[in-house]
Amino acid sequence: MSVIVYIEHWDNKFKKLSFELITYSVKLADMLGTEAIALSIGNVPEQELQKLGKYGIKRILSVDNESITKFDSQVYSRVISEIAAGESAKAIVLANNNAGKSLAPRISVRLQAAIASGVNQLPESVSPFVVNKRVFSGSALARIHLTSEITVITLSQNSFDLVENPAEPVIESANVSLEQLSSKIEIKDIQKQTGKLLLQDAEVVVSGGRGMKTPDNWAPLVELAELLNGATACSRPVSDEGWRPHEEHTGQTGKIISPNLYIAAGISGATQHLAGISSSKYIVAINTDKDAPIFDAAQYGIVGDASKVLPKLVEAVKVMKSS
Repeated sequence: MSVIVYIEHWDNKFKKLSFELITYSVKLADMLGTEAIALSIGNVPEQELQKLGKYGIKRILSVDNESITKFDSQVYSRVISEIAAGESAKAIVLANNNAGKSLAPRISVRLQAAIASGVNQLPESVSPFVVNKRVFSGSALARIHLTSEITVITLSQNSFDLVENPAEPVIESANVSLEQLSSKIEIKDIQKQTGKLLLQDAEVVVSGGRGMKTPDNWAPLVELAELLNGATACSRPVSDEGWRPHEEHTGQTGKIISPNLYIAAGISGATQHLAGISSSKYIVAINTDKDAPIFDAAQYGIVGDASKVLPKLVEAVKVMKSS
């Protein structure tokens, strides 16, 4: 019996999300009385794989083959399922991101396993297997009882604290049948955003809405994000108006994010927007309307004009960093 955790890499490197998955899986394995096994697919240097050991993983399976060079959910799900079956996995853990969401259902069908998606904590119990997850745009918790022999779990980003537990992992080449694993997808072009922190990776996000009044007022918001080593975001009306690029749009119809700190400036807090940011650890709201829905979701609130409050926050952060 084991817990298999699929560790996604970006340009042959791991991110904080990868280490969150390791920490979670090691603790889940302890609850099940078994071992956690990390699975990496693609060409990842051994030195990078060894970094996973910092968070307690003792065994790493690496699938590095020329026939699996680009992500294909059909191919990857088959590889993960085959390895999970060979290792008698009780649980398979993935990230609750685009890759994980495309892999989990396929793995579930192959292994006849139940899915717990968007989980944000360890199971309440493992016999029976009971997990909790946020529902209704984060306004409620669902308690889910899974009855299958195998469980597929997708973990929400930034929902589980990193715990260092240094180990010296053994890296093995995974034994999978690769003869018929050629991808049916042809990738003609890849365009990557460079020189800017991606929203999904940011631990701090400063976001603006129509309460910013005009795109000319955006400078202090951007400056605050830079001072906090964070990313900038916006509500849908702002991106629709062309004030900010669509790639910064957060919400149900935009990017779903889970930063440690989300600062909402001039955002009223429509249900669709809250659905995309409700998993944030801390929400700070700035709005002139004291009855705005965003204050119900926020841990901290400032009733005031965002275009006037933000410059003062910028100055306060500068003073703090200089002291």
